[in-house]
Amino acid sequence: MIQSAAPEARPMFKRLLSFVLACLFSLSSAYPVGSSAPQRRSSSSSKTSKASADKAVHVKGYYRKDGTYVRAHDRRPPGSKSAGVDADTSLQKTPAPGSIPSTTSRDSRGRIKRSAAAKEEFERGSGYPHGRPGYVVDHIVPLACGGADAPGNMQWQTIAEAKAKDKTERIGCK
Repeated sequence: MIQSAAPEARPMFKRLLSFVLACLFSLSSAYPVGSSAPQRRSSSSSKTSKASADKAVHVKGYYRKDGTYVRAHDRRPPGSKSAGVDADTSLQKTPAPGSIPSTTSRDSRGRIKRSAAAKEEFERGSGYPHGRPGYVVDHIVPLACGGADAPGNMQWQTIAEAKAKDKTERIGCK
């Protein structure tokens, strides 16, 4: 009985042996000779990220919050040698569209100074030369958004409506 089982086990043993040898061969190609740990192969994504880190990136012109305009330029990563223009030379002191012009004067509290003469002219023209109880003079296009401080840009508005408008009017100044 033992001899009859042996011929059937030989093909199975050959398959197992060939499988083990194939596994060993594939592992030996992954591990270099003399090294016990696998070496990491560099992926294509790490090559592209290193290559893009050395490249300059083009930045379009934009307005800062303080109203200065930054011209379009090429930005290089920190620590690289810059052959481009310095950041200081790309700044221009021009106001952003809809921002407060630099010529606008402000009072001690930082608010834009309003023309008292224009307000009085609007009040006289509307028929209330000494003001209207429960109402305030409001600018249709806000001064902060570049509106004119002229009677043509003024309206009567209730105090509650003026408070609500003041909270949201600068959001639309773009």
